[in-house]
Amino acid sequence: MRLEKLTLLNFKNIAECDLLPSPGINCIVGPNGAGKTNIVDAIHYLSMSKSSLQMTDGQSILHGAPFFMLSGDYCSDGEAALNVACAFKRGEGKSLKFCGKEYERLADHIGVIPIVMVSPADGSLVSDAAEERRRWLNAFISQLDHPYLDTTMRYNRLLAERNTLLKQGEMLPPELLDVIDEQLADLGERIASLRREVLARLAPLVESFYAEISGCAESVELTYRSELNTTPFIDLLRGSRGKDVVMGFSTCGIHRDDVVMTIGGYPLRKFGSQGQQKSFLLALKLAQYTLLGERLGERPILLLDDLFDKLDEERLGRFIAITTGSEYGQVFITDCNRERIASLLRQRSIPYRLFCVEGGNVTTSEE
Repeated sequence: MRLEKLTLLNFKNIAECDLLPSPGINCIVGPNGAGKTNIVDAIHYLSMSKSSLQMTDGQSILHGAPFFMLSGDYCSDGEAALNVACAFKRGEGKSLKFCGKEYERLADHIGVIPIVMVSPADGSLVSDAAEERRRWLNAFISQLDHPYLDTTMRYNRLLAERNTLLKQGEMLPPELLDVIDEQLADLGERIASLRREVLARLAPLVESFYAEISGCAESVELTYRSELNTTPFIDLLRGSRGKDVVMGFSTCGIHRDDVVMTIGGYPLRKFGSQGQQKSFLLALKLAQYTLLGERLGERPILLLDDLFDKLDEERLGRFIAITTGSEYGQVFITDCNRERIASLLRQRSIPYRLFCVEGGNVTTSEE
């Protein structure tokens, strides 16, 4: 998949812009706060129907404007011409169109334009609570397997209903809770099974890519931690019912699962340096890229926001060598230092298209 034209109107600090990206490497450079990340976030919007940042649609509108509009002209690996348009207007909500037809549900678009994004926010996958890792895993699997998103949404609705019942304490109707537990267990088992399958396929890829990036400096591991790995969910729900009634919420389930990341057998969060953590995250995203490409039969678009953060030159060079190989397609890289990224690519004789951003204005040049 490649993006051939990107149009932005009233999006964050960019009033109006048309970009014609290269099918290969695209570098977006400019000072901090100029709008570099806003361009890659627009590409993320067109794939995932939302910002990659913790921002609402309303917060993505240029100050003083009533709406924003994004449009992307794409070409699939099979040379099919595609268009995605996203618009949000205050008081009217958001619309998303694919080849001129508006989606009734935004969720139906997930996976149509596959992307993988690396950003500074990925640090939360290592440092923050398990909820961040579950959110990442759910978003990734939703691109791989369309029914998964519906299943997780149904699970969350049913979990909320169960928690509401539990707050009734001794007054709750046990027969109704039995019915909910049966349904919740079925959905949870399906979600846990797919998570296990995906992480089992990701794990060896992460180990391999980490070895390439680090120069085989350390060993890493990716595993799935879940109570459902050893005990049927329905048994967990029945066994915890008394405790759940006292607590007023569900104390077991796939909403408590975690993705465990280790280096040398120890937790990456505590024992990994900043460079090792960044290398692990890059390996994880390359593993995502590989699995998405295999499953969808379409090379994802790779977005690398602030790639140079916390990474030494040797590891960065190895990563660039990987992502400019023939099995990779279109890549977008942002950096605040034009000469740094230019030097890195020139040393390896890698052609690229350069976009310079300043104050929301974008200019283009070939390098």
